[in-house]
Amino acid sequence: MTSNNTIIPKDKCLIINTHDGYGRKEYDHHEIKELVKTAGFDIVESLDIKIVTPNPSFYIGKGKVDEIKQLKNVFSFEFLIINEDITPAQEKKLSDALKVTIIDRTNLILNIFSQRAKSHEGKLQVELAQLEYLSTRLVRGWTHLERQKGGIGVRGGPGEKQIELDRRMLRVRVKQLKERLKKLTKQRDMQRQRRRKSGVFTVAIVGYTNAGKSTLFNELTKQKIYAADQLFATLDTTSRKLFIPPSTSLVISDTVGFIKNLPTNLIESFKSTLEESTSADLLLHVVDSTNEEKKEHIDQVNRILKEIHADQVDQILILNQIDKNNSLPQKDIDEYGRIKRIELSAKTGQGIEFLKEALVGRASAFNNQEIINYDENF
Repeated sequence: MTSNNTIIPKDKCLIINTHDGYGRKEYDHHEIKELVKTAGFDIVESLDIKIVTPNPSFYIGKGKVDEIKQLKNVFSFEFLIINEDITPAQEKKLSDALKVTIIDRTNLILNIFSQRAKSHEGKLQVELAQLEYLSTRLVRGWTHLERQKGGIGVRGGPGEKQIELDRRMLRVRVKQLKERLKKLTKQRDMQRQRRRKSGVFTVAIVGYTNAGKSTLFNELTKQKIYAADQLFATLDTTSRKLFIPPSTSLVISDTVGFIKNLPTNLIESFKSTLEESTSADLLLHVVDSTNEEKKEHIDQVNRILKEIHADQVDQILILNQIDKNNSLPQKDIDEYGRIKRIELSAKTGQGIEFLKEALVGRASAFNNQEIINYDENF
């Protein structure tokens, strides 16, 4: 029996951060380390490897494979994590050569999402993304998939290979998940339609992971949803009514964070959740103002917003975490007199009054437009 104080040892891993000799090698290395820590691994060593043309067999060069074998003898790690996506064939050959489990970037992010999902819908979305990823990894050559099955306890015909049964089982489960998510999507759509019919102004908080979105949500709504200094602390969308005196009411939603090269199957699986951004009247695009890669983060978020057709939604840029560099809160006004950019601290509350001012202005303009539309229709 283990006591409550027992510390379960973490799985040891070696990280490979690949680069082409240009770009943001240092930040990419930092980000993959944060992802790996978030996933719960113990990093024993990390390598930066320059790759211009990936090796068709191992992705990395044969010399690096030999070097990693030596490192394995020293550190005894069980997992090799690569900050890129590799092919199923490369994954298998590298695993066979090193006798370790290979985890590429997509698999790592899926692992984190699997740990973080709390709601029923979130868990279904993650499972769907995982199964669709797994379906691409069922390649010939995996020894445990090549066994012949002969009928007992198996629905396949005599001699049907295990890999064919696995694929069939995956297809059945994927179909089930899509049907269940379709029903949940309809429910979410109906909720949005009710909000729209009631004329409620809706706001969605978006941004790169760990930019402080949930902290801002908590500061505005005085809620206590989980907020932590880690990647993907929030996966499930949370919506709350917000009243700003003297008379402004709106609904605000905290959404899942984005990251560079967010797996396509994750975007597709979380489509109904991400549509909170698409259907919103206003997006609060939260950025960590102290991060050296903030411009890249802004571009990445805008790229995903375009992919989910939310790029035309009105947006206010929120430069968060000014408390880290002792900056003063500021607001920038566009040519129409609207607030378009705010520098604030969600943690300390500095600058929140500017954000409330912006929300009141946007909600007022929205409500006035709703009255005009009603009069025209009437």
